Amino acid sequence: MTDPIPTYDALIIGAGYAGLTAAHKLLQAGKKILVLEARDRVGGRVYTKHFADGTYIDLGGQWAGPSQEKLYQLARETGVSTFPTYDEGKSQLYFKGRLKQYKGLIPPLPIPALLSLNNALKKMNRLSGTIDPASPWTHPKASEWDSITLGGWMQSQMKNEKARKLFQIAAEAIFAVNPAEISLLFALYYTRSGRDFDTLMNIRNGAQQDRFLGGADLPARRLAEKLTGHIMFNAPVISIKQESDKVECLGEGFHFHAKKVIVAIPPVLAQKISYTPSLPPNKIQLFQRIPMGSVWKCYAIYDKPFWRNKGLNGLVASDFGYTSLVFDNSPSDGSKGILMGFVLADKARDFTLMNEHQRRTSILESFTKYFGPEAAEPAMYTDQSWAEETWSGGCYTGIMGPHTLSTMGRYLRIHTGNIHWAGTETSEEWNGYIEGAIRSGERAATEILDALH
Repeated sequence: MTDPIPTYDALIIGAGYAGLTAAHKLLQAGKKILVLEARDRVGGRVYTKHFADGTYIDLGGQWAGPSQEKLYQLARETGVSTFPTYDEGKSQLYFKGRLKQYKGLIPPLPIPALLSLNNALKKMNRLSGTIDPASPWTHPKASEWDSITLGGWMQSQMKNEKARKLFQIAAEAIFAVNPAEISLLFALYYTRSGRDFDTLMNIRNGAQQDRFLGGADLPARRLAEKLTGHIMFNAPVISIKQESDKVECLGEGFHFHAKKVIVAIPPVLAQKISYTPSLPPNKIQLFQRIPMGSVWKCYAIYDKPFWRNKGLNGLVASDFGYTSLVFDNSPSDGSKGILMGFVLADKARDFTLMNEHQRRTSILESFTKYFGPEAAEPAMYTDQSWAEETWSGGCYTGIMGPHTLSTMGRYLRIHTGNIHWAGTETSEEWNGYIEGAIRSGERAATEILDALH
C-alpha cells in the first residue's frame, strides 16, 4: 500500500516577499499551507550577503520609501529598523568628460538642456497621473501610448541631446532596460504605481529614502521564522496539474495535492512550469512577452567613507564607463565606506562578457574619476549579475514592450481555475518593488480565503 499524497489548503510557489506574505496570511487564517522554494534561501530577488567581519551588502532590492506602508509595517512587525540613505553633502555629475558637483535634485546643465529635461519630467508626471494603475488598458490613449516606446517619446519630447541622455540615465536606473525596450504606456503605468517619476528617482522623499539595519532580506528571514516547518527548500516545481476541485504540484522527489496554488514567481519563470490543462492562450502569450530587466550591482568596500570628508554624499550620475549611477551604501554608523554602482540595460549585457578582473578594473576606474585616488584600492570588490540567477532570470522586474499592456495586461492577475498569481509584476501599487510583492501576496491570499469560504 502506497503512502497517501500530502494534501494542503494551499501550496505557494516561491519564498520571496510575495510568497512569504501570502503564506503567512493563510497560516494565520488557520489554513494548511506549504511553500515550495527553488533556492536554498528565502527573499527571492532580495538578498543580503554577510561577511565574517559583520559587514553586509544588499545584492538585490534594498530600499524603502514614502507610501510603502506594507513594507514599513512588516519591518516593524519583524523587529527590523530602518535608517536613512546617506544624503548629506553634494552629488556629482560626470558628463562628457567633466565632473561637476551640485546640491539639490537637478544637476547643473546649460539652460536649454535644463529646460528641456524639466519639461519632459513634468510631462511624464502629468501623463502618468492620468493612468488608473488597476486598469491602465482602459485609458483613452492606451493603444496610442502602447504603440510607441519610451525611447521614441523621449526623442519627440527632448531635442536637446544632454537632456535626453540624462533622462535616459534616470529611466534606465528606474526600469533596468533601455527606454527603447518598453512602451510608453508601461512606463507611465509603472511610474503611476510608484506615485510619480520624481519619487522613483529621488533619495529623500523618494523610493531610495531608507535602508534596513541588518539588510533588506532580514524582514523576509524573520517572516520565514514564523513559517518554520512550512517551507520546503531546493524544491523547484516542474509541473502543475489541476482538476475542478484540486491541484497537483510535482517536482523532483515531491508530489503534493492542494485545493489552491499561488504562483509567486516572475512571469518569465512561471512560463517554464508545465501546466495541465494548458494555461489560457492569452496568459501564455502575455508571460512570453514579459522579459526581465538587466542589472549588475558592483560594490567597493573601503575602511571608511572618505568621500564624506570631501563634502560628497556618494551619489553620482555618469555617462562614462559601465556604471551610470553610484550610491553611498555604507553602514548606518559609517564604520566602513561602501560604494555601490549600478550597471544597467545594454551596458549590463556587455558587462556580462567581461571577466571579474576586467569588471573590477572598469568599476574602480570610474569610482576613481568620481572620488579621487583613494577609490582605486578598496579592501574588497564584489559584484552580482541577476541575469545569471537561474531562479530570477534578471532584475529588477518584468517589463513590457509595445502592444502588450494594452492588449493583454488584463490577464496578468486573473486566476486560472485554482491557480492564483502573485509577485511584484502583478501589483497595481509599487509594481517592481518589494512593496508591490508584499501587496500582491496579500491579494492572492485574500482571493484564496474568499474562495475557500
